[in-house]
Amino acid sequence: MDSSQNTVLGSGGNGMLATPLNDTAAAVDDPKQNLNQVIDSIQKTLGQIHQLYLTVSSFNTASQLPLLQRLNGLVTELDNMVKLSERCNIQVPMEVLNLIDDGKNPDEFTRGVINSCITKNQVTKGKTDAFKSVRKHLLEELEQTFPDEVESYREIRAMSAAEAKRLAQSQSSLPNGDVKVKPEH
Repeated sequence: MDSSQNTVLGSGGNGMLATPLNDTAAAVDDPKQNLNQVIDSIQKTLGQIHQLYLTVSSFNTASQLPLLQRLNGLVTELDNMVKLSERCNIQVPMEVLNLIDDGKNPDEFTRGVINSCITKNQVTKGKTDAFKSVRKHLLEELEQTFPDEVESYREIRAMSAAEAKRLAQSQSSLPNGDVKVKPEH
């Protein structure tokens, strides 16, 4: 075995050996695969903890060797889990961990964040609507006072909007020449 490979061996709780891991290939793995490996390791660990519970709950002197094997398997799998988790960059907000520690559902955090976003969105929409109303009222007042200037302003705005639309369409072309189409509202 060359120095670029590390083999993680241990019982998977059922007497099976874990598959070798290649650190070089692991560096190129995508995050989703790394996360799936950690999830699989967590599930194995939970299974081993359950087997350990069953062994301990019906312990007798004859079950001492299986108990030690299961403990060693658990330690090996926990070590494997730590190594796998180092390749995952998952950040969990402290608020979520505090909710879990308090015995609450972490979905409450998500619900709170979404409600906060909805509230901020409504405030921003209100401000946008107010600016649109002020702009409309200002244009009406200006049109009564300076009709020629407002007409030339509207022509300039129309040309500018057409140019911006043309530029956006030219930038939204795909490498194969197709154009990304966004439905207009």
